Amino acid sequence: MKLLIVGGYGIFGGRIVQLLENEPRLTVIVAGRSLARAEAWCGSRGAVAARLVPAVFDRDGELAAQLASLRPDTLVDASGPFQAYGEGRYRLIEACIGQGVNYLDLADGSDFVAGVPAFDTAAKQAGMFVLSGVSSFPVLTAAVVRRLSSDMTRVDGIKGGIAPSPYAGVGENVIRAIANYAGQPVALVRDGSEAQGHPLTEQMRYTIAPPGRVPLNDTLFSLVDVPDLRALAELWPQAKAIWMGAGPVPEILHRALIGLAWLVRLGLLRSLSPMAPLMHWATNRLRWGEHRGGMFVAVEGADQSGAPVKRSWHLLAEGDDGPLIPSMAVEALVRKAVDGYAFAPGARAAVHDLELEDYEALFASRTIYTGFRDDTEAASPDQPLYATLLGDAWRGVPKEIRTMHDLASRAEGRASVERGNNILGRLTASLVGFPKASDDIPVQVRFDVDKDGETWTRTFGTHRFSSRQFAGRGRSQRLLCERFGPLTFAMALVTEDGKLSLVLRRWSILGLPLPMWLCPRSTSFEVVKDGRFRFHVEISHPLTGLIVRYRGWLEPVDSHGSSTIVPPAALSSSRQP
Repeated sequence: MKLLIVGGYGIFGGRIVQLLENEPRLTVIVAGRSLARAEAWCGSRGAVAARLVPAVFDRDGELAAQLASLRPDTLVDASGPFQAYGEGRYRLIEACIGQGVNYLDLADGSDFVAGVPAFDTAAKQAGMFVLSGVSSFPVLTAAVVRRLSSDMTRVDGIKGGIAPSPYAGVGENVIRAIANYAGQPVALVRDGSEAQGHPLTEQMRYTIAPPGRVPLNDTLFSLVDVPDLRALAELWPQAKAIWMGAGPVPEILHRALIGLAWLVRLGLLRSLSPMAPLMHWATNRLRWGEHRGGMFVAVEGADQSGAPVKRSWHLLAEGDDGPLIPSMAVEALVRKAVDGYAFAPGARAAVHDLELEDYEALFASRTIYTGFRDDTEAASPDQPLYATLLGDAWRGVPKEIRTMHDLASRAEGRASVERGNNILGRLTASLVGFPKASDDIPVQVRFDVDKDGETWTRTFGTHRFSSRQFAGRGRSQRLLCERFGPLTFAMALVTEDGKLSLVLRRWSILGLPLPMWLCPRSTSFEVVKDGRFRFHVEISHPLTGLIVRYRGWLEPVDSHGSSTIVPPAALSSSRQP
């Protein structure tokens, strides 16, 4: 297969090359206005399985002649910005149909994608396909909504958002597109009817948290103009609201962009387009924070009985894998075509041509993690705390750990306790109420559960101390919060290889957030060894060294002190408030 990528050495085009260069059945023509840049990009890829061919291609030039010269089987338009193509915006599609070349694009503009079906008859007569919007918005979102709503009788609302890493690298054309639509009116569905929104002037906060993984920080999302606003409305016409956002960080730069978008909405500026170069410079240079990105899709609807249902899908991408996701729809389509899959002829938004399993096969080889949450169950007061926070990852936790959190009201065992030698560390341990050092000491834990959380009372020998655990809210959403006196620690519940770890993400004193660089260090986990529930808690600080380390084992006991090891079948019930 011969694949022509227009904008092949740009941000998105280059990532498509990166994703497909290991396919020996492909000849990839890396094209743009500069042959020197195309040659340099091809040369930088080193020895790859695909054949990379640099070429000149000017989408404003004589398109038919260029296509006839290069003779590709399929063309990918990865240039843009699609919002700024003007009256001749579909010249490349028309030329591809005329030359019998299959066409894909990464269009992110709702108007552009909505106009592509006008070429459906011509594409079918030519026996080729024209697929538009081949990116996370709307291909991945549509696939996720289908999975989330598979057993729903009605979809009432759809929300989604993408939160890129600050180090993702944003191309100039993407920034030009954002500057073009910021504050301008766009069509969307709201309150069950067609309405207008204004990108970057409407916000919501959301925490992307694949079950069992360290979530992203609570993120501010702003409305963006993407094809989903119309494409998803056509797929689910009964939906009363559809909203899609982006959550760029650092948040201070995001808020500056929001302020500028409001100037456009209020008519004080005609457009942010003249600021695009400055926006591009700031986005790619003023950046800090974690090199992680994510995406979410949330659906509300009704089940077979008419009862309300809320579900969400979460994606987390670590490091450099996140920026590849918008280009993975093209990768999936091209790989299917190379394997002999015949896409239906016609011109359309590509919302029916991939399913979530197509993406999941690509995610599996990268540090990209996904998971589902039943937010209807999470709202139930009878749902156990840890099960609520871990979502579908809770089922993969060893039954001994699930028993301790879901069913036990008391537990007994043995433990060892170590204290640090630093005087500040010893003072801190005493103030919090941690037990004194001991090589072997009996330990008891009582779990008192109510509708707002759990109180854990730990007794080491004769020494007793307690803490309060509850589900975080606001900036600590999806985190387990534990309060020791005036201090509250917000932790992610992480499951891996049979271990349940608690990873510190935030902390505060009397509700006042404190900087993480001042926070104590913690290594806390639960694991099963030799059939027993075992715990390990270690707390230290750079200024004090070790504060306390206690570890040991526990078994649930009844009111008479007898062991109550619970059979697996009983785990379908739960510890009730």
